[in-house]
Amino acid sequence: RQCVRQVLPTRQLATKKAKGKGQSQARVNISAALVEDIINLEETSEDMQAVVEALKEDFSRNLSVRTSPGALDHIIVMTEDGKFPLNQLGQISQKSPQLIIVNMTNFPESTAAATKAIRESGMNLNPEVDGTIIRVPVPKVTREHRESLAKLAKQSTNKSKEALRKVRSKSISQVKKFKSKVSEDTIWLLEKQIQQMSDDAAAEMDKLLAAKTKELLG
Repeated sequence: RQCVRQVLPTRQLATKKAKGKGQSQARVNISAALVEDIINLEETSEDMQAVVEALKEDFSRNLSVRTSPGALDHIIVMTEDGKFPLNQLGQISQKSPQLIIVNMTNFPESTAAATKAIRESGMNLNPEVDGTIIRVPVPKVTREHRESLAKLAKQSTNKSKEALRKVRSKSISQVKKFKSKVSEDTIWLLEKQIQQMSDDAAAEMDKLLAAKTKELLG
């Protein structure tokens, strides 16, 4: 495994620097193809990026200052037949800048469940029911509402980081299964590579949060 041997001096030099001057250790970059028998690093990277993308989607879909019909599309409604996105049960349209209408004519039995889901969506909405029509007044954008959304953004980011840690832990556990089959240096380098990937994804989440917080608070 030529790649591993080539990276070893980096580890040794970085360790000396870290001990001597308190500097962070240098980055490693192991070729995924050379360690594929131990772990699929590309798959690990994809799993971590999927967590980041899910956070992006959450920010875009649920944490907007202005409520739009599209923001309601994927609110999950608990019905007797299971969970469904709101846009599969009702027709969502914007009647005016201050009012969104959800027409539940196709699934009238789910009107109450849809109303409850909208109210509990965390989007500061207070729906009103008129037969099979759900009227959703669009709230004025107050400072309090902006701050509430910023807090939700922080909470979502923390949940995403927890999901990221689970991906990292799972990958490191996979690597440790090979302790008796490969060198200690190989295990060390792989663990460091996985940690780097996790740190990079967490840093990307922090940037997303900073941008969303700025957008929300102005």
